[in-house]
Amino acid sequence: MHSRRWWTRGGSARRPSGARVCHDPPVALTSAGGAGSRVAGRPVSSIHDVARAAGVSTATVSRALRGLDRVRPETRARVLAAAQDLSYVTSPTAASLASGRTRVVGVVVPFLDRWFFANVLDGTEELLRRHGYHLLLFKVGARSSTRTLMLDHGLLRGRVDGLLVLAADLEPEEVAVLARLQVPLATVGLDVAGWDRVRIEDVRVAEVAIGHLTGLGHRRVGYVGGRPERDVHTATALDRLAGVGRALARAGMGLAPECVVQSDWTVRGGIAAGHRLLDLPDPPTAVLAASDEMAIGVLHAARTRGCDVPGQLSVMGIDDHEMSFTHDLTTVAQPAAEQGRAAGRLLVAAMSSPPGTPRPRRVTTLPTRLVVRGSTDRPAAP
Repeated sequence: MHSRRWWTRGGSARRPSGARVCHDPPVALTSAGGAGSRVAGRPVSSIHDVARAAGVSTATVSRALRGLDRVRPETRARVLAAAQDLSYVTSPTAASLASGRTRVVGVVVPFLDRWFFANVLDGTEELLRRHGYHLLLFKVGARSSTRTLMLDHGLLRGRVDGLLVLAADLEPEEVAVLARLQVPLATVGLDVAGWDRVRIEDVRVAEVAIGHLTGLGHRRVGYVGGRPERDVHTATALDRLAGVGRALARAGMGLAPECVVQSDWTVRGGIAAGHRLLDLPDPPTAVLAASDEMAIGVLHAARTRGCDVPGQLSVMGIDDHEMSFTHDLTTVAQPAAEQGRAAGRLLVAAMSSPPGTPRPRRVTTLPTRLVVRGSTDRPAAP
């Protein structure tokens, strides 16, 4: 189990994109009010010091510093000014003991080095940080016989106030393990009954992409997709493949089995898939890849073989990865960071409710859009 928490001094979380990972516990800069605690040679201020300076109760200081609504703006400003003057920083450990809350959200993620997961995490962390929560990451990788045990030992009750699962398909045993935590649960990129969910319409995304290619006149289309039988996000792989088949059928065409290549969701996987498609006796005139990273790999395979894009081969992806612009790649854009923010909002709302409050399941569906660039065009005349 690889679990990591990002901290600055005093427990403030940093953005994952630029965070320095620390494996040690956070440093608390406050004391419980006892004498002798010092930072840089001077006594450490306590919450009681801030309360006296601001002329309010310690409870009001706590609410003001946590950003809760039950504090008048002028009172909050006075508390913040006093805390700044006294160099007071809240202690996450002390706040947890007092409130029974950890102010930590656990995130189960299969990979940290893939575009989609990194951007969803960035959006989640940004939203949660504004509400005073930190992230605790559990990198579980692909499916394995030990993953359930890892989750069982890693996500102990009392360590997190909520849990987010990012596009990591869960076995029934894993769902049961996480449900026993009895904390708010949300997902991005997968569907678990009863859990809040953020999604895009993956079937529709693939239909839009294929519709663009068939609208240009392509009649033989290749598809580079995930490996549903051992993928970490099987639902996405299956939904996008289903959308491809439906769109081609609507255009009066079938999806030739030899034109479907399974791959992992990486540039290297796309390169290998691109070569396989171009090696066919009758190669496709257009290729849709299930991710932009795979599509960039297909572009590389085509160009190393002297295959003109888009003159001889149109290539299209899904995501709107930041590198898709530099590769002039046509794609269907999905708002990855916004999916993370939406999941964060669902969790904050759930974690703010009193324990045991009945809540209907909420599903947030975010829009996607076609982005046409220079990697697609009409097929060459025969």
